[in-house]
Amino acid sequence: MKMGEARGRQKSKAEREAEEEAAREASLATALPETNKGFKMMAKFGFKQGDALGKSEGARKEPIRVDVKDDRSGIGLESEKKRKFREQFAEAERLAKRSKEEEGDYLEMRRQEQKEKKLERDLDSAQRTAERLFEKAAEDSSTLKDGERPLEDINVLWRGRARNRVEAKREKQLRRELNDSIASRLPTLANEDDDDDSTVAEGRDLAPFYTTLENDLVDEDPELVEFEALPVAERLQKLVTFLREEYQYCIYCGYQYPDAKMDDCPGPTEEDHD
Repeated sequence: MKMGEARGRQKSKAEREAEEEAAREASLATALPETNKGFKMMAKFGFKQGDALGKSEGARKEPIRVDVKDDRSGIGLESEKKRKFREQFAEAERLAKRSKEEEGDYLEMRRQEQKEKKLERDLDSAQRTAERLFEKAAEDSSTLKDGERPLEDINVLWRGRARNRVEAKREKQLRRELNDSIASRLPTLANEDDDDDSTVAEGRDLAPFYTTLENDLVDEDPELVEFEALPVAERLQKLVTFLREEYQYCIYCGYQYPDAKMDDCPGPTEEDHD
């Protein structure tokens, strides 16, 4: 009864596929018997069991493995999927490489920006120091200070700071005169003691607000323009050299040495002080 039930039971699709797979593998793993008609035909051409097919020694000895297609897609669909996958992988790899390069370029750009800002801060500090040391030397020698001399007589290394102060002061004065001029033009009532019965508005006017603009124009300074057109590093180097030669001062040490030898100073560059 059990054997009959087993024979009569309908096998599932998975069981049938497994049996077919096992039978196929068993057939592929079994060599052709010598009684096989195809084997006999190959034997006539000198083929022996275990030899490679063809004259080449490196020829195939095993038959091409059967790849059973169990879906309803086209024959070339799998190859097309593999091709698209390779293209997607290559594109992802290219984008990752590009992103890494852009990240490297961005970091390099940020480093350059930070380096440039550091040089600008050092340049401003060196200009302030040079101006302060000059003012101190002028006070000790009873000579004219920068504020008492024309702009063109100030050392070009820090002349820009003095010019900025003059322009800021001039702009402040212009703004004040403009406000006064606007206030002076507001209408006011006429004097009540006038014989005219009607009360009229009259305006008061002071000196034009552009008086300072006409009388206090700052001339162009080609020497300063040429100096400020130089790279920040070159301007800083000129100031560092000037401070060391003129005042025996090192901006990186922050110290004014007593003699020109400056024996305790590591060197004229920032790298020497690392």
